[in-house]
Amino acid sequence: MYIPFENLPEESKIWIYQSNRKFSDAEFSEIETALQSFLEGWAAHGTSLESSYQLKYNRFIIIAVNQDVQAATGCSIDSSVEFIQSLEQKYSVDLLDKMNVTFKLGEHIAHKPLIDFKKMVKDKAVTENTIVFNNLVNNIEEFNESWEVAAIDSWHSRFF
Repeated sequence: MYIPFENLPEESKIWIYQSNRKFSDAEFSEIETALQSFLEGWAAHGTSLESSYQLKYNRFIIIAVNQDVQAATGCSIDSSVEFIQSLEQKYSVDLLDKMNVTFKLGEHIAHKPLIDFKKMVKDKAVTENTIVFNNLVNNIEEFNESWEVAAIDSWHSRFF
């Protein structure tokens, strides 16, 4: 069951999927429609999941579930991954590769393989103050506080 993102409790579990390229506005509009449809029918053991999403920067898909009402289970998580895989196929993008880093370069959102990001650190093309997207956050509270942070304040700090 879809509900507005802002109506979910801060403890709600989230999953963040980053695209290896920016989606067009038309693609993001289609994805939004598909997400709402998927979440309306998303269930665990026959019980609807109180869930929502956010789309950010034409690049990120964030799915959230209020686990206090009904926890996402193996099968329901699998169905969400299958949904994400269907988006990957339809739009020829990579949403599941965790070995990439997305960060801000001024107003631009950059997306690089981890090895390239490490090289940029070495070459001082990015610094400890570079804003990175910490996609390892687990819930809405962490998302609000720690998703867009200086590299030194995230798991990326190990490269400096």
